[in-house]
Amino acid sequence: MIPYGRQSISQEDVESVVEVLRSDWLTQGPTVRRFEETMAERCGARYAVAVSSATAGLHLGCLAPGLEEGDSLWTSPNTFVASANCARYCGADVDFVDIDPLTYNMDVPDLRKRLEAARDKGNLPKVVVPVHFSGQSCDMEGIAALAKEFGFKIMEDASHAVGADYKERPVGCGAFSDLTIFSFHPVKIMTTGEGGMVLTNDEALCKKLVALRQHGITRDESLMENGSDGPWYYEQHDLGLNYRITDFQCALGLSQLSKLDGFLKRRRALAARYDESLKDLPVRVPFQKSDGVSSWHLYVIRVETTNSSKTHRTIFESLREAGIGVQLHYIPVHLQPYYRKQGFGPGDFPEAERYYGEAITLPLFPAMTDAEQDEVVTTLEKILL
Repeated sequence: MIPYGRQSISQEDVESVVEVLRSDWLTQGPTVRRFEETMAERCGARYAVAVSSATAGLHLGCLAPGLEEGDSLWTSPNTFVASANCARYCGADVDFVDIDPLTYNMDVPDLRKRLEAARDKGNLPKVVVPVHFSGQSCDMEGIAALAKEFGFKIMEDASHAVGADYKERPVGCGAFSDLTIFSFHPVKIMTTGEGGMVLTNDEALCKKLVALRQHGITRDESLMENGSDGPWYYEQHDLGLNYRITDFQCALGLSQLSKLDGFLKRRRALAARYDESLKDLPVRVPFQKSDGVSSWHLYVIRVETTNSSKTHRTIFESLREAGIGVQLHYIPVHLQPYYRKQGFGPGDFPEAERYYGEAITLPLFPAMTDAEQDEVVTTLEKILL
């Protein structure tokens, strides 16, 4: 089976982790801070806070600006459920904005239309979460202009987009948002096993994120309300969580980060190779805007079955049976049973639903060989033609 994604772990990665395992620090030690500083520098952000997962980062990114019951968060239906669930953890409501038919990212004209309607009803969102699907940035300049007009915070879900660029700036720089979330899950661009990061240029938000990551506790005397009783003293100011990442995970992250450019180069080469190899098949290849450079976490095609006896499902299952580990990203979140109970249903976001009925994620990962990719293309051609 050729998987749709796979981590690339080298001997150098292993040695980096072992070095920390033999050190005095395993949890919140100096390697965590070094990883944060290195990632912030690469992205051009002022602050980075490493956490146990991107889901944890999304949750903290809702808590830090004070999302709570009575508020709402809007995101894309074409994403993993965590992009929406983070609001529900805070007791806030969730709504969705349909996707652009070319990029499969949040559709900015639809966002404006929905914001205007929400303003008339007095229920504007407090936070909007654009999702950089497959590694291509959303139209952040357009979303930032709407945030200024309608008064919401922006949290970029950049779980797919480590290493991507937008408007000649790294995703994560914070030029068009308040917060950016990265994922370091094994199938993502780089990995710490599990893990994530929150980037921001706002010092107050950063301090809140750091406190919430560790139970809402501070040891900073300048922040204490009662004055210190001694060197052992700490205070809990908020109901925080244990979303800390370990030193040995961050050692892996630092080692992976040093190879990020190589990972990106190979992913982009494979994507270009797919574009060329698939151009004569009855599929739609991913559209790329000229204002950015994708990190190519995913390569998603759309199969056209209008004039075919084969269905989307039979094509997908035939590829799996032939040893091609295709996947589908994503089932529209509003169609999940949990969100149907919140009042959503079929027909609410038609573009996302059309996409779901045609999308197939093909294998793409840095260690994938040209021969493996040729096998994917040849197998797909046999099934379609």
